[in-house]
Amino acid sequence: MPAVRFDKVSKVYSGAHGPLRALDGVSFDIGQGEFFGLLGPNGAGKTTLISVLAGLTRASGGSVTVMGHDVVADYAAARQSLGIVPQELVFDPFFTVRETLRIQSGYFGIRRNDAWIDELLHNLGLTDKAGANMRQLSGGMKRRVLVAQALVHRPPVIVLDEPTAGVDVELRQTLWQFISRLNQQGHTVLLTTHYLEEAEALCGRIAMLKQGRVVALDKTSALLAGRASTMLRFKADAALPPAIAAVARVTGRTVQVKARDAAEVESLLATLRAAGVKVEDLEIGRADLEDVFLEIMQSPST
Repeated sequence: MPAVRFDKVSKVYSGAHGPLRALDGVSFDIGQGEFFGLLGPNGAGKTTLISVLAGLTRASGGSVTVMGHDVVADYAAARQSLGIVPQELVFDPFFTVRETLRIQSGYFGIRRNDAWIDELLHNLGLTDKAGANMRQLSGGMKRRVLVAQALVHRPPVIVLDEPTAGVDVELRQTLWQFISRLNQQGHTVLLTTHYLEEAEALCGRIAMLKQGRVVALDKTSALLAGRASTMLRFKADAALPPAIAAVARVTGRTVQVKARDAAEVESLLATLRAAGVKVEDLEIGRADLEDVFLEIMQSPST
């Protein structure tokens, strides 16, 4: 039995200019104990899919199950199996951190779980904030409380929807150490993120969405190997020759250009020299997940 199953899930919204198809026959399974990544550009359908999984949005077609429980027909059992960290900072300003976690426990019929709450507070760096009112916390601390709320009922499936968006490096490290440990203990993790280096480092398997459809689904290592190529990375101030500018990815002074082999690397460098472009900090390495993601998203076949 998969931890999560999406079976031909579709979602159509009524728009001013006609129906808007947010999800178009999405199907894939997430195995128990997996650390699974769900990637896609803004508007690809990731948040809609998570909302359907959480029971916050009703799918127009298809079905979703969590640990064998249908999210519509058996909502209570499905929701009990899920711990969801949302994108938005949603909190009640009238309670302390500990009170917030006790109230969240009560929603799932759990009482006298202070030992687990203490463990969550410790692992998320919140112990000294346990008695603080939620409205007194910084944005990063509120984000940590949201993670604790999602985990307070010890769900077998943890859903992290952009959990590190706009947070500091310390929280990222703390969060990933704790979530990785829970994953090693058998919890299933579903992660959506725009930080592709996180997905590459953490996720064993990845699905990519584009315009509501799955356009890639494989092990992370297979995605990287299947589209493996040499990447030429360097910094330059001068304008690139048109032939290179047309295929390069430029971020500030940093330029990345794909090359098939050593001969093409030599040809690219010769073209740069001929154009008088001074190259700094030259690196030659393999493609990373960001390179693969952009190639898939820009491919007309997808």
